[in-house]
Amino acid sequence: MGDAHRIGVVGLGVISRAYLDTLAGHPAVRVTAVADLDASRSAAVAAELPGVEALTVEELLSSPDVDTVLNLTTPAAHAGIALGAIGHGKHVYGEKPLAATLADARAVVEAAAKAGVGVGCAPDTVLGTGVQTARAAVEAGSIGRPQFASAVMVTPGHERWHPHPDFYYTEGGGPLLDMGPYYLASLVHLLGPVRAVIGAAGRLRAERVIGSGPRAGERIPVEVDSHVSGVLEHAGGALTTITTSFDGVATTAAPIEVHGETGTLSVPDPNRFDGEVRLHALGDTRWRTLPVSAGYEDGARGVGLLDFVAADGQRAPRANGELALHVLDTMTALLRSSAEGRRIELTTSAQAPDPVPWTAAGDWKGQVAPGRA
Repeated sequence: MGDAHRIGVVGLGVISRAYLDTLAGHPAVRVTAVADLDASRSAAVAAELPGVEALTVEELLSSPDVDTVLNLTTPAAHAGIALGAIGHGKHVYGEKPLAATLADARAVVEAAAKAGVGVGCAPDTVLGTGVQTARAAVEAGSIGRPQFASAVMVTPGHERWHPHPDFYYTEGGGPLLDMGPYYLASLVHLLGPVRAVIGAAGRLRAERVIGSGPRAGERIPVEVDSHVSGVLEHAGGALTTITTSFDGVATTAAPIEVHGETGTLSVPDPNRFDGEVRLHALGDTRWRTLPVSAGYEDGARGVGLLDFVAADGQRAPRANGELALHVLDTMTALLRSSAEGRRIELTTSAQAPDPVPWTAAGDWKGQVAPGRA
């Protein structure tokens, strides 16, 4: 354990449990500290995990016993926590989006580069067997040259299940900034970076009603667009139509479809690590399911952080800051395009991260070598 990379977790809301289930006890990392604005919450989590100390946020950011800060705060706090950690010489890995605004995200990436520390960012679901098997199929030529894609996410809104959903409807929230990173990161893996966008968006309801927990029945205001559609022009020439909405009930559309000259690929939900990848080749009479061929088997929240820790000079972390910045640039450009009524060219780009070879669950869960101490 002496060589394990030390992790400090800031923000102990709903998603933190999934991360802790993956990281606690993993031989490559050691969770050493937790912090939350609610001190009782951090104390309760620390009591469950041997060797973990409950600290204030500032104490954790400056702690000599933390190498990387895992930033699980709400989007509005992402940049402040990241910059605080970087200021103390820590690496940062955070939940998506990288920041609530593009300017803040740039500041994080630039500060990290100046300080010589790393920045990683969710989603890491795209490193699972679903998206990675689909990517392997595209790169193997299974659909010929990709022509266009569609990406669709429709839900009635997270307030139905989340006990404190306010942040989904304030700056940094909305269906695109909340769920879009899963789809856009997948699309970069599948089709490469985006060079320009055209967007349209709307705010179809002025308020939402919390459906569960102690605040059930409470009404909260909607301050962001709750339905966003657009067209992405990929640098390689392919076009993607994308829809993200908190204003529908359900959809029969595939989460992602990639259409090529000789076939169509159906890609599973990018908010999951697995799922069936289906191919309909030109001339076939039906879809066929492709065997799993790539990705982290039985992936779980936190595998991207383990990948980040294991990265060395031979490759960049796959869930990296450059990709997260480009994804945020794409999303904010869609919203800006809608507001201004024009096509927007992006100011960033990002290489598709290295593909993930098929990696057995036992290998990544217990044999990932630490590399960022």
